[in-house]
Amino acid sequence: MGVLKRFEQRLEGLVNGTFAKVFKSEVQPVEIAGALQRECDNNATIWNRERTVVPNDFIVELSTPDFDRLSPYSGQLGDELSGMVQDYAKQQRYTFMGPVRVHLEKAEDLDTGLYRVRSRTLASSESQVRPGGRPAAAPHPGGYPAQPGGPPPMPTSPPPGPGQAPRPAAGAPLPGAQSRSWIEINGTRHQLTRPTLVLGRSTETDVRIDDPGVSRKHCEIRTGTPTVVQDLGSTNGIVVDGQHTTRATLRDGSRIVVGSTTIVYRQAEG
Repeated sequence: MGVLKRFEQRLEGLVNGTFAKVFKSEVQPVEIAGALQRECDNNATIWNRERTVVPNDFIVELSTPDFDRLSPYSGQLGDELSGMVQDYAKQQRYTFMGPVRVHLEKAEDLDTGLYRVRSRTLASSESQVRPGGRPAAAPHPGGYPAQPGGPPPMPTSPPPGPGQAPRPAAGAPLPGAQSRSWIEINGTRHQLTRPTLVLGRSTETDVRIDDPGVSRKHCEIRTGTPTVVQDLGSTNGIVVDGQHTTRATLRDGSRIVVGSTTIVYRQAEG
C-alpha cells in the first residue's frame, strides 16, 4: 500500500469524520501530502552514496478562507502530514537533519483552493543520523528565507557529529583534494574530486539529476588526462557539444546534455 493511501486511511479515522467535513473545499489533504513529497524530491541533497538529505521543516500557505477553515485542526493535520513525510522518507531512504514539522500559514495572495509549499532544513541538537529518522547535523543549502521573528537561515556547512571530522559542503573538494575541474548543473557547482562521478536520477548516484528524461544511472565522468564522459546504457543517451555519442573527451566549456538537462564541464587553467 502506498504512503499516500495509508495517509488517507489514517485521516479518515480521525475525530469521527471531522476532516471529511472540513475538506469539502478544493484543497484536499492528499494534495498537500503529495506536494510535500515533491518538495522532498526536488530539494534532496546527496551527501554521499548512503546519505541523501531532505528538508524537515515545511510551511503550507493557504488562502484566507481555507486557512480559517483548517486552522482549528492545524495541530492534528500537521502531525498527520509530518508522519506521512517520515513514511515517505523511509521508503525513499531519505535522511532528515532534525524533527519533521509541518505548519499552516495564511497567504493573502492565494485564492480559495490554492496552496503553496515552502521548506528548509533545520538541524536539531541530536547527533545520530538515520534514514527517515529525526537526526541532527546540518541544514539543506536551499530552503526559504527567514521569516520576520523567525530563526535566521542556517549555514550551509554541516557541523560534525561526535568523533567525526568536519564534512565539506555539497560540491566542495574533499579534504586534501586538489581538484582543478568541476561541472555546473542548473547553477550548482560540483567539484570533480574523485576518479569517477556517476550522474543520474537515482538517489544512489554521486550527483542526482531530477529530470524524467534521465536514467537512474545515466552516465559517468572519469577524471584524468584527458577527462571523459561515458554513457552507462541510458535510455536517451548523451549529447556532447552537439554530437550524440556514448563516450567523449571533455575540454573546458564542453556541454553534456542528458534528458533536458545541460551539464557544463569546467577546467581551471594552469
